[in-house]
Parts: sequence; structure tokens; C-alpha cells
Amino acid sequence: MAKGHRTQIKKERNQENREKRPYAVLKYARMSAQKAEYVLAAIRGKSVIEAQAILEYNPRYASTVIGKLLKSAIANAENNNGMDPETLYVDECFAGKSVTMKRIRPRARGMAYRIEKRTCHITIILNER
Repeated sequence: MAKGHRTQIKKERNQENREKRPYAVLKYARMSAQKAEYVLAAIRGKSVIEAQAILEYNPRYASTVIGKLLKSAIANAENNNGMDPETLYVDECFAGKSVTMKRIRPRARGMAYRIEKRTCHITIILNER
């Protein structure tokens, strides 16, 4: 039987299973996951410098948001893990569906149409080559 308090045991187990690669997460981004995934597909597997160049000249709104998130992931890799930004690449990136805000649009004859303002959670995970 394991020694120590239950919270200590859980803390040690979580430390072992913790993600070792540097990452950044943006929650409740005001765009649909599908639109974010178009931009993420363009940078998946690319080096960090190449990914930043792609995001710089991509005309979609999602590219500006994902560009900031990529910079954050690079800063996390430098400060927390002591990695060199020159050797980093985008290992994984994905967008998951989040909450949807429901709004009403008035229509003729007293009817109302629903407007769904979608949000998503975007995650970028980096790794060294």
C-alpha cells in the first residue's frame, strides 16, 4: 500500500503523467473550431519560423489569434523548458468545440431566428528536432 496522504499520492502521480513538451492553450476563442482548423492545418508539422511566416501572410482572422498563441508557446518553451526557438517545430495543434452563445434575430410577423456565436479551444504543442 502507498505511503502518504491521498493528495500527496495524487500529486506525485500527476507529476509523472504531466506533459513534458511546451504548449499553449487558448480557451473560448470567438471563432468556430472548423475555421480555426483551416489555419492550424497549414502550420502542422512545420518549423516554428516557417509557421510564423505562414501565419503572418494568411488573410484569415484565425491566423492573427493563432499567431499570438504560437508566440506564447515559443516563450513557454524558452522560459520554462530552456529550449532553443531555432530547433522547435509544431508537433501537434488542434481546435476543439466549446460553448455556443445563443442570440435572437427578430424577423417578420413576430418570429425570431436563432444566431449561434460559436467558440473553440485552441491548443498548440511544440517539440524539438
